[in-house]
Amino acid sequence: MIFDRNENKEVIALLGAGSMGTAIVRRIAAGRKILLGDISEKNLEQVSHDFRYSGYDVETMIVNALEKDSVEAFAEKAASLGNVKYFIDTAGASPNQASPEHILKLDMVGTGYALDAFGKVMAAGGAGLVISSQTGYMYPIPNEIELQILKTPTEELMDLPFIKETAYQRSGIAYMIAKRVNHLQVQKAAATTWKERRARINTISPGVIVTPLAYDEFAAAGAGYQNMIDSSAAERTGTSDEIAEAGAFLLGEHAGFITGTDLLIDGGVIASIRTGQYKLH
Repeated sequence: MIFDRNENKEVIALLGAGSMGTAIVRRIAAGRKILLGDISEKNLEQVSHDFRYSGYDVETMIVNALEKDSVEAFAEKAASLGNVKYFIDTAGASPNQASPEHILKLDMVGTGYALDAFGKVMAAGGAGLVISSQTGYMYPIPNEIELQILKTPTEELMDLPFIKETAYQRSGIAYMIAKRVNHLQVQKAAATTWKERRARINTISPGVIVTPLAYDEFAAAGAGYQNMIDSSAAERTGTSDEIAEAGAFLLGEHAGFITGTDLLIDGGVIASIRTGQYKLH
């Protein structure tokens, strides 16, 4: 049975087929073509099955977000399907899942590869979204270092003295720094390559959101997360659907004047930290 006879569909590319990314895609995918990219074939099969049985038009591609060639091939595949109107990047590893080096290569350099690659294929009027983290606000980077990061090509980020001397200390620090660098990478892309395509790009920094990946963090550092939740204004965790609501807005027409910025969605955790109600350990 042919569910949709429309041709020349706009394309949505999702890198990292996790719960937050797929929730965002569901908000905007009706009548559009979905391309899912993930390193796990099993995950792609499950997520694409769920989309197809919900009436969506979806294709998949195995992508290693650590490898520039793989990410570029993903962008080229998206462009071959039609006008790439939306790109969402959720690929990453959490602090208790990986070493500092792996986190920096995936969450920082890998994100840079994706922004660079899709900055060459986005359609005019398109929009992108990188899922960062509230931790991007937890480890301040000196302004002169941030300016240095903004001027550094993606392939050279790992060679910066600040990254080598500071980010390699612990996985948690690597994660915080990588997520702050995501904000800077999006600012740079918004003002340069994505601007040239007449496309927008932003980040969202979620707080404590309950996802399958988050359970690894809860198991490793449950007491710390509980204290963080209890000290926040919301006094609860967030959901992927709440992130999706904000993501759909930033990707949509009503956010046409928003680019190069970050939306912090953390229930008040960072406010709690900055006012001394909660102290990081």
